[in-house]
Amino acid sequence: MTPDATPGRPFGPCPFAVRLTALFYDLLTSLAIVLVVGLLAQLATGGQLIAVRDGHAHSPVWYPLLQLTALATYFMWSWMRGGQTLGARAWRMRVVADAGRVTLPRALARCAIAASPLLLLALGPLLEPRWLLAAMLLAWSADYAAALLDGDRRALHDRFSGTRLLRAN
Repeated sequence: MTPDATPGRPFGPCPFAVRLTALFYDLLTSLAIVLVVGLLAQLATGGQLIAVRDGHAHSPVWYPLLQLTALATYFMWSWMRGGQTLGARAWRMRVVADAGRVTLPRALARCAIAASPLLLLALGPLLEPRWLLAAMLLAWSADYAAALLDGDRRALHDRFSGTRLLRAN
């Protein structure tokens, strides 16, 4: 059996609009994860996680890394254990690898490439927040717009990680 088909329910390339809808679901899930991790970090630090100095909020270096690790773990675990995040499950979609299961290296590559616009946050001290946000949205738009031009409807993170997003027909 190919990754494109299951008994009685064939899978095909995922339509772009459905992909974006599932992405919205996954953004809500991501928000919930960030809030829970933030709450746990606040509880662990006795409410001293974020300090205000010079009129600006400061958090320890480990905090955004913890948030990113929690989100990456959720997505990679979902892709490796059945190929479905909550958004993908709701819309009958599945991430599959070109050569069988989604392995840890493929999941890590997919996650790193999809999250790479976050690297633009390093420009934070140089750019106004609105320009930083615009640059990140432009980078993510380019990633997903590739799915409109690709015959297999693959985004850049799919193409470079050797995965594809399929939907039950």
